[in-house]
Amino acid sequence: YSFEPSSDLTSITLDGCSISILVNACHLPLTSQTESEDYMTWVHYVVLRIQPFSETRTTSAAVGLMLLQARSSYCPESGEEDVRKAIESARDAFPAWRSQTGRARSRILRRWYELVHENRDDLARLIWLENGKIISDAYGEVDFANSFLEWYSEEAARIYGDVIPHSSSGFQVSAVKEPVGVCAMLVPWNFPAAMVTRKLGPALAAGCTVVIKTAGETPFTANAIVVLAERAGVPKGAINVVTALDNTPLVGKALCQSDIVRKVSFTGSTRVGKLLMEQSASTLKKLSLELGGNAPFIVFNDADIDVAVQAAVASKFKSSGQTCVCANRFMVQSKIYPEFISRLKCAVSKLSVGLPGEDGTTMGPLISAAAADRMKLLVDESVREGAEIELGGHKRDEVGPAFFAPTILSNVQKDMRICKEEIFGPIAPVSRFDTEEDAINAANECDVGLASYLYTTSLNRSARCSTALQSGMVAINTGVISNAAAPFGGIKHSGVGREGGRYGLEEYLQIKTIVAGDTLADHRARL
Repeated sequence: YSFEPSSDLTSITLDGCSISILVNACHLPLTSQTESEDYMTWVHYVVLRIQPFSETRTTSAAVGLMLLQARSSYCPESGEEDVRKAIESARDAFPAWRSQTGRARSRILRRWYELVHENRDDLARLIWLENGKIISDAYGEVDFANSFLEWYSEEAARIYGDVIPHSSSGFQVSAVKEPVGVCAMLVPWNFPAAMVTRKLGPALAAGCTVVIKTAGETPFTANAIVVLAERAGVPKGAINVVTALDNTPLVGKALCQSDIVRKVSFTGSTRVGKLLMEQSASTLKKLSLELGGNAPFIVFNDADIDVAVQAAVASKFKSSGQTCVCANRFMVQSKIYPEFISRLKCAVSKLSVGLPGEDGTTMGPLISAAAADRMKLLVDESVREGAEIELGGHKRDEVGPAFFAPTILSNVQKDMRICKEEIFGPIAPVSRFDTEEDAINAANECDVGLASYLYTTSLNRSARCSTALQSGMVAINTGVISNAAAPFGGIKHSGVGREGGRYGLEEYLQIKTIVAGDTLADHRARL
């Protein structure tokens, strides 16, 4: 099919499926080098609205390319009726999907993985357009997202139960694992592809059907991934998408309070996670909540400083500091404190802030101008309380309203606000400590516990500290903590449950105990 770029709304019928294409061409961030076929590819993936996934609505949620502060295109603003239809669609699709063999679901997930790989370029473009990630990070996210589809395609056929010896003769006990049922998922904007597949992969592998509420700031990547799921053979109704920006609280409440929905998986702030838990209480749902963090980054005197600095740049400034496991509080032992600051400044000063699609850019914008304004407030408040700016500390308005310079603060004290809140931006506050006990006590002195980072060449110290740190994940001598095969999640106010690996699959399963009587066999001796 084809249409003119100047058209505003085009409706067509393709294979019996009603499709609405909403185009606001004058606001698309096209450059003079962009060819018309590139424009068509972008529109094809970005603004498809397919009725089995999302009901047509007359109202729309504006989605802004925050780096340009311009409206690009729209997704429907779903309401309670849309949520109800999506839940019922998932309920109706559940019996057939759960009845497929694990091997059959595995083949569909594998084909989905292959399609995502084949469309890697388009998906990466979508991520940098709507999220603002630099192109290398966008490609990295596509590959990371796809790793979950690959891993769970391999795991779908290996959901094992147990045969348990009974305490009395003549009985047999089996523990069988079954899909939970209809699952609701609420995903964040900072990983518009990876957070979708990290939840959908295990849910579909387990035999569950899904209603997914995508982030209002970044809905198009998820839409494209779901279109590819349908092409891979995921049946109608197994995945249902609702989109909302202004209506997000209403949609979340409707999902949590539904008796049909048996599980809710949410990635986002601790405040919202607690609210969703309250809203789910009356229906006693299974919950997976991956919430806020305040990751300590501890560097001991015996650490390899080059390794620590490289890891600091990776864990702090990736995606402009907008990940839940970003290093938040840098703690460096006194002896190496000056050298660490010096080397970190040298490494961070090489970062190039600019538009994500431009050659040479190594750090893009924050999600909004408001986020950049908050960074400035945190820096100014810290300086007033005695911190010193070693690098950056200011907005980059000449690039755009959502850009902030990569920043290093020294002489930071643990009671400053910047050490108590999740920064979610490109600011590295560095404090010093004297003893191992001081570092561990400071690291644990917060109500969240998602990730911790530890740098030492001492095997004994790494064992002691990884045990003592109160967090769900500990990275030793590395700045990368996420992997499809590893369980991801926190303790304390950082949430409940795990995503990734076989532990992530267990979140979408429930155990049924089957006790059979009158099973005593008449065993006879044979020569």
